[in-house]
Amino acid sequence: MTFTPEFSLSTIEQIAVNAQDIDRAVAFYRDKLGMKHLFSVPPSLAFFDCDGVRLMLSLPPKPEFDHESSIIYFKVSDIQGAYATLAERGVQFEEAPNLCGRHG
Repeated sequence: MTFTPEFSLSTIEQIAVNAQDIDRAVAFYRDKLGMKHLFSVPPSLAFFDCDGVRLMLSLPPKPEFDHESSIIYFKVSDIQGAYATLAERGVQFEEAPNLCGRHG
């Protein structure tokens, strides 16, 4: 196994939180908590700004992901290189990374 010592994760780009009802969750985060609502992608996604860290509310994409937990997305300059390095280090992935959208 080859380790790449110069690679590390540090900057959090996005945190995902499961929601059962996106409209209700948006109303809570926006109207009750006063968070800045960036945009929504109906019917299953909504994004908020947390001082530069994006919060993504989403419906669980698969039943096995329907649990109380958060997903942390780290910002990397080369996602395929990061994936390869982490895999070499023994990190197990459910699937390879893929582009689902660009956010400036």
